[in-house]
Amino acid sequence: MPVKNRLAEMHDQITEWRHHLHAHPELSYDVHETAAFVVERLKDFGVDDITPGIGKTGVVAVIKGRMDTKDRVIGLRADMDALPIEEATGLDYASTVPGKMHACGHDGHTSMLLGAAQYLAETRNFDGTVVLIFQPAEEGGAGGLAMCKDGLMDRWGIQEVYGMHNAPGVPVGEFAIRPGALMASSDEFDITVTGKGGHAAAPHEAIDTTLVASHIVVALQSVVSRTVDPIKRVVLTVGTFETDSVASNIIAHSVRLQGTVRTLDHEYRAIAKERVFRIAEDTASAFGAAAKVTWTPGYPVTVNSEAETTYAAEAAMAVAGKVNDNAEPIMPSEDFAYMLEERPGAYIFIGNGDTAMCHHPKYNFDDGAIPAGCSWFAELVERRMPVV
Repeated sequence: MPVKNRLAEMHDQITEWRHHLHAHPELSYDVHETAAFVVERLKDFGVDDITPGIGKTGVVAVIKGRMDTKDRVIGLRADMDALPIEEATGLDYASTVPGKMHACGHDGHTSMLLGAAQYLAETRNFDGTVVLIFQPAEEGGAGGLAMCKDGLMDRWGIQEVYGMHNAPGVPVGEFAIRPGALMASSDEFDITVTGKGGHAAAPHEAIDTTLVASHIVVALQSVVSRTVDPIKRVVLTVGTFETDSVASNIIAHSVRLQGTVRTLDHEYRAIAKERVFRIAEDTASAFGAAAKVTWTPGYPVTVNSEAETTYAAEAAMAVAGKVNDNAEPIMPSEDFAYMLEERPGAYIFIGNGDTAMCHHPKYNFDDGAIPAGCSWFAELVERRMPVV
């Protein structure tokens, strides 16, 4: 694997950073120690500027190339937060914080971007400016959006933005990417069905919300099977079904349903929302009940722009000698999507090997991917902003 020699030499050091971060996970925006660790390393590297507190607890740093003849600025992003999961790996550097662990590899992402930062600060073999983005709260907190709202793109003049995520199931150090929709949007719905409670022996005197809610659950499955073009991808899941009664001889007065809708298409995202409201409200009405729907928009579709996907794939090919540039899109969501809505760019997957899946208590980032991941960040910068 033709990784950069300097980054291969730094492998052990970067691995130590990763193990430290793994042992000290922090959640959402509460990544103060992680951000401080990042800032200290960046100071050691001699980067040109460091700004903490963007998007609450995010860190933005600047590295200037040996020349700047074209006013080119590229952003590189890594996420820093962990998950509220009890770790079950048994590693000697396992989480020291009960109920928290790096179960999605953000410790690896942060460490790889730090490694690339050290290399770029040492060599500065590019014509332009690199903006390093260390983001909090990817796991449900929309930290990417918070950083954008704090003026990330305009304040630092970012013209293109790139990110990376590990991928269990893909061989270690190999890459996968595609242009267009790569990861799904994720919205949530909350439906409360209200009827008339009563005795189980006298259903004719009640409006059975359990029956009504059951019909709604079944009818919601038609959103995918009968509303969506079969070649499109939409997932609708009702995840909870909760009555206000726990007794077998009571007809509940109300039932609460909660679920999620994921799509790879902006149009079907809107259609799915309309159908959820219509099905819930009209089905309940047909039984003499009422349904109140609350819709909570989540992350948008992660859409890679065409040209930038090509640049990312070419850099991956240079590093790994092989890249899947037509990877299958997946239905998890990713808040890097907000950055891609503001600037052209691309998100790429790096192989994590035959490991537990992300968000599993036995998941662990594979340190063998570190040299390739760091090299991809650096190679991308040197290719997009070459010194002529």
